[in-house]
Formats: sequence, C-alpha cells, structure tokens
Amino acid sequence: MTYALSKLLTFEDFITQYRDNPRYELADGELIDMEPTGPHEAVGGKLATKIGVAITNAQLPWFIPRTCLIRPLADAITARRPDIVVLDETVLLSEPLWEQEPVITHGRSVKLVVEVVSSNWETDYARKVEEYALLGIPEYWIADYRGLGGVAFIGRPKQPTFTVCQLSGDDYSQQQYRLGESIISGILPNLELRFDDILPR
Repeated sequence: MTYALSKLLTFEDFITQYRDNPRYELADGELIDMEPTGPHEAVGGKLATKIGVAITNAQLPWFIPRTCLIRPLADAITARRPDIVVLDETVLLSEPLWEQEPVITHGRSVKLVVEVVSSNWETDYARKVEEYALLGIPEYWIADYRGLGGVAFIGRPKQPTFTVCQLSGDDYSQQQYRLGESIISGILPNLELRFDDILPR
C-alpha cells in the first residue's frame, strides 16, 4: 500500500521520521506500508534462524542486522527495508552512513537479501530484482509462501514458490523451488533448508 502524501519525502526526512519503524520503506519519495502480518513474520523469523545457523557453522564474518535500510541508488529517493539482510562485517567501514545510521549504500557490503512476499508482490518480483542486481548483491531470495506472485513469475498453477536469484554478470539467474524441495544457495552451500521448514503453522 502506498500512502498519498501532500509532498514527496526526501531520503533524509524518511530517515528522521521512520528509521526505527520496520513497517515502512521509501520508493521514489513515496511512503510504502509493507503490511506485515503474523504469518509473514513467522516465515521471516524461521528463515533468519536457518541462515544464521549456516553462517555460524561456516564461521563467516557475516551477520543479520536487527534493522537495516538499503539505499539502492544515491540519487534516488528510495530506501528499501528487506525482511532479511546478511552483511559482511569486514567491509562496513567503507559504508558512509553506517556509523550514524544502519543504512547500506554499497552492494559489496551485502551478501544476501531476502523478501517474504506479501500483497505488494510486484515490487519483490520486478523492481527489487533490478535494484538489487544493479547494486551487485550476490544473492536475492524471494519467499512467496502463499503463491501470490503473478503467473509470469511463478507459473501455473500458482503455488508456494521460493526463488533464488544469483548474480551472473549484471543480471540475476533464477532458480525456483517448490514444497518438498531442498533449496540450494551459492553463497551458503552448507545451508540445510526446505521451503516446508519455514512455512507458518
């Protein structure tokens, strides 16, 4: 859902007013209500736990921040708030805003971004794919646990679909997984995950 404001928000206004509110992100100056639900949060929480275990077991210098904004383009009035972000702690010193705000502007700081699909599925499957690829984020996962995406993205019949986007050159190659299938990650080869494991009860 997009809120109609009397004027567009600047990036700075958004940070001042909504930095700590995980419900909102900014797209081209418009405030976006991401409409999280309990089941949505259950999927995100279970997935973050699985990712955290894989990171710990592999002894990687990565972590999942509690809150984090991604600013895809310096000249755009956009601030994305992915459901899960995996950051590489060894390169955060090069982030110009990190010491003051949990804002990422360089794709090399991000190893993985995850979006749990809700009613605004078009953004997750189209625009964010372009933005995250342009930033150079190596992997982007789309967890569509209700099968909301359009048939052009998840096929017919529509069903729960987990999409792993891996950066190849400037674009993502995409692999889809259905219920009962083991999900394979290029950046976390030790990950043990089936889509069924993270569905809400």
